Amino acid sequence: MAKLNVNGKVRDVQAEADTPLLWVIREHVGLTGTKYGCGVAQCGACSVHINGEAQRSCSIRLGDVKPTDKIVTIEGLSANSAHPVQKAWLALDVPQCGYCQSGQIMAAVALLKKTPKPTDQDIDAAMTNICRCGTYQRIRAAVHMAAGMATGSNVPANGKRA
Repeated sequence: MAKLNVNGKVRDVQAEADTPLLWVIREHVGLTGTKYGCGVAQCGACSVHINGEAQRSCSIRLGDVKPTDKIVTIEGLSANSAHPVQKAWLALDVPQCGYCQSGQIMAAVALLKKTPKPTDQDIDAAMTNICRCGTYQRIRAAVHMAAGMATGSNVPANGKRA
């Protein structure tokens, strides 16, 4: 039995220690917003925050997560989708198929926490998640918009929209 702090709730989980955190979150905790993409930590669809850092949950074993680690999934980001990144994603119609977007949003939130006013280069360097639909320009515009919302300007830092 393992204890996990997911979205502020401590949960008891019955799974093998080598089970990827992704599957524990989806199958045992029942939060399906975190997606399986590649299984080898390359695509980022499975991104969650662990202690405030974006991590790819498909490559983290349950046995490597401590009960004191704070895990936040897309469901725990905001109870009503009111986070500035979620608002920007909606305002700019970022998703096309949408499959990778929960991971993209989690990566963007982590970026903005570290770099509140990112440049295009900052965004390109930090947003390494893969989008098969190619919505990268809208993702970049939404990150800029979210940065503006967080500071109250509501204007993307680069002054452009996708």
